[in-house]
Amino acid sequence: MRIGLLGGSFNPAHKGHLYISNEALKKLKLDEIWWLVSPQNPIKSISAPLKIRLDNARAVAKGHNIRVEDLETRFKTNLTSKTLNHIIKRYSGSNFIWLMGADNLTEINQWFNWKNIFNTMPIAVFNRGVYSYSVINSIAGKYYFSKLHKTKDSKSIFKKPLPVWQFLHINKNPLSSTMLRMQNNNRQEK
Repeated sequence: MRIGLLGGSFNPAHKGHLYISNEALKKLKLDEIWWLVSPQNPIKSISAPLKIRLDNARAVAKGHNIRVEDLETRFKTNLTSKTLNHIIKRYSGSNFIWLMGADNLTEINQWFNWKNIFNTMPIAVFNRGVYSYSVINSIAGKYYFSKLHKTKDSKSIFKKPLPVWQFLHINKNPLSSTMLRMQNNNRQEK
């Protein structure tokens, strides 16, 4: 099986996550997507409890080829590098690809053991707002520029030696969890 992994706080999950997931399913010819809801992002504060975020993510993903998982809680880590190593070991019969927005690639160098992420599985980066213009000039973009998979046959990324990553052009979706939280806070203040 080919499985796309989309990690994050999902604070809250929304149609933007769904859109990226469905695009990944099509463009990368994936069998399914796993949303990995983090108990606590080490570089962000999270306002909603994990159970609420999991329930919300399951409601958003319902009816789609998406599994919502709390693997980081079960693996007792909130570090992507460690989580991906656990997944590779536990589900060794599947091929995985890490899915992320361009905004995350511009800051991935701040993540724990970030180079290990590139050496664990292929990475698909989706264009996202103004961040898309700074991907190649980001620390990770420059470091792994020679490993950029430049082909329209996106599913062939699974046949390439690691590290390998691809930038996927999709119609930009303006939704973000931050924007949704701000709108919700504004409604509550009124």
